[in-house]
Amino acid sequence: MMLYSSPTCFHSHRTRLVLAEKNITMDIVNVQGPDLPEDLRDLNPYHSVPTLVDRDLVLYDSRVIIEYLDERFPHPPLMPVDPVTRAQFRLALYRIERDWYGLGEELEAATDSKQASRLRKMLRESILSSAEVFSARRFFLSEEFSLVDCTIAPLLWRLSVYNVDLGEAGAPVVKYMDDVFSRRSFQDSLTELEHEMHQ
Repeated sequence: MMLYSSPTCFHSHRTRLVLAEKNITMDIVNVQGPDLPEDLRDLNPYHSVPTLVDRDLVLYDSRVIIEYLDERFPHPPLMPVDPVTRAQFRLALYRIERDWYGLGEELEAATDSKQASRLRKMLRESILSSAEVFSARRFFLSEEFSLVDCTIAPLLWRLSVYNVDLGEAGAPVVKYMDDVFSRRSFQDSLTELEHEMHQ
């Protein structure tokens, strides 16, 4: 198995976090900048990372990859067994990707300071609107660490890079961040460049 991964993008980071959480060993190829390895261009029609290669299977959407890894390596399970709860988790994944990941990507691409400031405010408000969910259970929506946490944590790790300060209202989120960031799997999932985001 091989994973083509960016050392700084949160889509790749969440995939690496699932690998670390499940203690899966595989070759990780760091892909930086616009010049992609030729074999990756041949494997993935979208020329994107992360891209997972498992023998003849090639997967190139981070959500598809993390769900595949959870099913292929069932221990520890990162999704609930119950179909209703599972659907709720999938909906949470969809919303995080659409709202928080969407704003994070726009922020990273923003060239205008006014636009960046507006996006920063939107991301802050969107995260704070979920503050109660962060404090309701040990992890997001659950007492067990899940794919939802694997998706949220990489974005929260980048808040300082985005200059997003949650303030006092964000206390439950900050506590959650402290708990998740101190997990061995989270620390193991970080690349050197991601470590530098918090120095």
